[in-house]
Amino acid sequence: MPLSPLVASLKMLLHLCVSALYSLGNALSKLIWIKGARDGGTSPAQWVDRNGQQAMTPTSVNYHFTRKCNYKCGFCFHTAKTSFVLPLDEAKRGLKLLKESGMEKINFSGGEPFIHDKGDFLGQLVQFCKQDLQLPSVSIVSNGSLIKEKWFQKYGVYLDILAVSCDSFDEATNQLIGRTQGRKSHIEGLFKIRTWCQQYRVAFKINSVINTFNVDEDMTESIAELGPVRWKVFQCLLIDGENAGESALREAERFVVSDQQFQEFLSRHSGVSCLVPESNEKMRNSYLILDEYMRFLDCREGRKDPSKSILDVGVKEAIRFSGFDENMFLMRGGKYLWSKADMKLEW
Repeated sequence: MPLSPLVASLKMLLHLCVSALYSLGNALSKLIWIKGARDGGTSPAQWVDRNGQQAMTPTSVNYHFTRKCNYKCGFCFHTAKTSFVLPLDEAKRGLKLLKESGMEKINFSGGEPFIHDKGDFLGQLVQFCKQDLQLPSVSIVSNGSLIKEKWFQKYGVYLDILAVSCDSFDEATNQLIGRTQGRKSHIEGLFKIRTWCQQYRVAFKINSVINTFNVDEDMTESIAELGPVRWKVFQCLLIDGENAGESALREAERFVVSDQQFQEFLSRHSGVSCLVPESNEKMRNSYLILDEYMRFLDCREGRKDPSKSILDVGVKEAIRFSGFDENMFLMRGGKYLWSKADMKLEW
């Protein structure tokens, strides 16, 4: 056989082999995607889509449905640029889309989420997620100042975790930070809410942002007295356009602590078993954050770049622009026993 026909035959054979391998790979990726879907989100195979591309699952989502707040914490990185809040039915539609895409945990935050609960907006969302969507975990992060016992009486049964933000156990320090309103004692309110959580069977958690005003404080005894299931300790983080930069409503640079200062704070509290530390490195890309329009926020470049809303393009398309790092999410302990039914707490 002459050389040129031989080369042509080899090229044709190679082309057929490549086509066959491509078809086989495409078929396998579809089977893997189907298996992941049938497994209800428990299989790692769900992270591969029909085209063999990595597809992210919104296992744990933080929904900042409002930017309004009655506190003025100087380091806040979700400032009140708008008072927009989705209509209740639209918020429920988005939450249902997230559940259908694999969400297991929803965390309602702000702003201050209880600032909009005069019409039971937050309570209805909590009940919907637990009762209708049957999510394993429903949680709230609040400053605690607006929570009433009657809310627990009505909605406590549907809530797994309530996290209350407390940056200091010294009232004067809270005043300097802005973690206060008028003459009300933030610390007294914290203890009162802890009691309600025990009474109405809600897991109690504390969040603290470590900054220049509290970095030298020893909170060991107070945390032990309160006994939270988790004490999340954050390093103060700058986000351009939110709490830093020319267009920011706050200037948080004066609150920032160095990595060494943050580590010294952690070392001082190393004996606190419920402590969960989160440095800037761990925090920046390891959260799936939805804003008030249900857009994922990408913080990789030190700012919050929004995707399109999941209400307009769906979860699968929007999440591609979230900047979410699943490995860092797992590394920081983002997946834990987050249903109060599994915590085996002594009420």
